[in-house]
Amino acid sequence: MKVHEYQAKELLAAQGAPVPKHIVCKTPDEVAAAFDQLSNGGGAMVKAQIHAGGRGAGELLGHSEKMGGVKFASNRDKAKAIAELMLKFPLKTLQTGSEGQKISTLIVQADAEPAKEYYVGMVLDRAIGLPILMASTAGGMDIEKVAHDTPEKILKVPVSPETGLLPFQAQKLAFDLGFTNEQIGPVVKIMMALSKVYFEKDASIVEVNPLAVTKKGDVVVLDAKIDFDDNATFRHKDVQALRDLGEENPTEIRAAKAALNYIQLDGTIGCLVNGAGLAMATMDIVNHHGGSPANFLDVGGGVTAENAVEAFRIILSDAKVKAIFVNVFGGIASCARIAEALVKAGREVGFKIPVVVRLEGNEVEKAREILNAVKTELPAIRVAAGLTEAAKMVVELAK
Repeated sequence: MKVHEYQAKELLAAQGAPVPKHIVCKTPDEVAAAFDQLSNGGGAMVKAQIHAGGRGAGELLGHSEKMGGVKFASNRDKAKAIAELMLKFPLKTLQTGSEGQKISTLIVQADAEPAKEYYVGMVLDRAIGLPILMASTAGGMDIEKVAHDTPEKILKVPVSPETGLLPFQAQKLAFDLGFTNEQIGPVVKIMMALSKVYFEKDASIVEVNPLAVTKKGDVVVLDAKIDFDDNATFRHKDVQALRDLGEENPTEIRAAKAALNYIQLDGTIGCLVNGAGLAMATMDIVNHHGGSPANFLDVGGGVTAENAVEAFRIILSDAKVKAIFVNVFGGIASCARIAEALVKAGREVGFKIPVVVRLEGNEVEKAREILNAVKTELPAIRVAAGLTEAAKMVVELAK
């Protein structure tokens, strides 16, 4: 689960991190009023709030002039004009896709005037099996690119889940990054706050980018990103309350309500599979034979007929889908249950596109009997003998 920048900064501020003042706004008039409160005779930043990085380097689609989602406003009228544009045009970044993302929320932030920018983040390092605190003097940049091009610029400190980040670890890292004695105190506060949020809120990643030293010498959190482990949010009602459904794919929200693991992709072949590993293998074999998956969809081992029918409805709601690949290996799940759901979906929804079915395992013979009995009634359903045959068939039919 993702949250907005301002929500991430508020969580860090609650743990003692220094954060510039900001005001959340929904309209241009609110932005103008916020500018009056925060500009302090100078300017202020207007920042789009979407669940994607690279906002400053992004592009407002449909606007004649090149403009991103982070803009300095020198006066009240300029702040209002910037807000009008951001709320009108979708913002495209490297993380949004070509269609961009509609902006519904803005923040006006007091201008901190950064002189030097750093990166600090905590994430699980699967190679060593521990969370690590990462830091770099190359802040404000794409950290993945920094790691690829100049890995020596990234410093890493393993952190024990039992103790969290220890003060001496934060102090040493701040010293290694070149902060002055006066700056080390607030830098340590930011690092300790970051660690507390990571562990106490079951986050999967917490980033401060940039951590800035201002022209006045202050150390502040200029931008922050936090992602939470979806499997742990039931323990954190306060985190659940931060969820912005308007930032999420409505089809994926619909699938989650039906206990389906669904991620929408850009291909033409809908996939309905039981088990995450088999779902990944199904997408791989579709790609191998020249097709493109339209989704990842794992119906799970305890799928019901109702959930399976909803899965077909969700797949068919994607206009790009030209064929469906049902690939079920019955272990806990029953092939017969999937076959019954397939027939029910065909009767209730109607299959106007081919549906290629490959079934093996628990109650497979019963499942084949069910499908063979409706060949005339539901001619769109094609039963394949094996995985390779099914993949080749669905790729050809999708053409």
